[in-house]
Amino acid sequence: MSKKHYTSLASSLFGKFANRENPTSLQNLINKTYVKSMGLDMSRFDAPQSYKSLNKLFIRALKKMPKFDKKDDVIISPVDALITDFGEIYEGKAYQIKGMSYDIKGLLGSNYLQDLELLENGSFANFYLSPKDYHRYHIPLDLQVLSATHIPGKLYPVNMPLLKNKLNLFIENERVILECLAKDDKKLFIVLVGALNVGKMVLTFDDRVQTNASAKEVTHYKYDDLKFKKGDLFGWFEMGSTIVILAQKDLVDFDKLQLNQKVTFGDSIGKVL
Repeated sequence: MSKKHYTSLASSLFGKFANRENPTSLQNLINKTYVKSMGLDMSRFDAPQSYKSLNKLFIRALKKMPKFDKKDDVIISPVDALITDFGEIYEGKAYQIKGMSYDIKGLLGSNYLQDLELLENGSFANFYLSPKDYHRYHIPLDLQVLSATHIPGKLYPVNMPLLKNKLNLFIENERVILECLAKDDKKLFIVLVGALNVGKMVLTFDDRVQTNASAKEVTHYKYDDLKFKKGDLFGWFEMGSTIVILAQKDLVDFDKLQLNQKVTFGDSIGKVL
C-alpha cells in the first residue's frame, strides 16, 4: 500500500482537528482566537461563537448574497481572493508574470487532451484564497458542467514564495477539474487546486469526489444537463487554496483584473466576448 505524502498526511491530521466539535466554551475560544490571529472580517458572517467546529468557521456561509452584475457579457469573481496572475495561454502554457509558467496539459491531465488546441491563445486567471478568506466558490458566468476529474497529488502550500520558486506547483498538487461549456459552446475549465491544510475540496453536486483521501487513481465523472447560473454556489475549500480559470480563445477578457488585486465574490472581473 502506498503511503500518503507528508503534505497530505499533515492536511489530513489538521482536517481531523478542524472537524472536531469541542465543548462550547473551548470551541468559542478556538474560534475567537483564530478570527483574531488571522484578522478575519466577520461583518458578512454570523458571529464566531455560532460555529460548532473550526471547519464550520472555515466554510462559513454569507449572511446575505452580494449584488453583482447579472448581464450576460460580464464575468464575476467566483471567490474572495488575491489575483496572483492572469494572462494569455500560448505554446500550451499559462505564462505568469510573477510566478513560473505552468503546462496546461500537465495541469488538466490526460482526460482533456482534445481541448488543448481550443485553449491556445485563450486566457487564464489565478485566484489565491488565504486562510482568512471566505472559502466557498461560486459560478463566474452561466455555464454547463460537462465533467469533473479528480487528480490525486501532493498538498504543498500555495503561496507567493512557492509560486515563484517551485516548478509545476499546481501540477504536483491534488486538484479537481471542471470541464464547462459557456457562451456559444466555448470551453471553460475551473481548476480547484489543493494546498497544505486544505482538508477537502467539496463539490455541492457530486459527493463521489473525495479529495485528500486514500484514493491514488484519477477519477472522471460525466454529467448530463448540469447547468448553473452566474453566482450559484458549487462548493468550498476546507481552508484556503487556489482556483485557476482557463478559457477558450475569444470567450473572456479579464480586462478588469490587476496583478495582486484583492477581489471579492461577485466583483466584475472582465468581459464575456
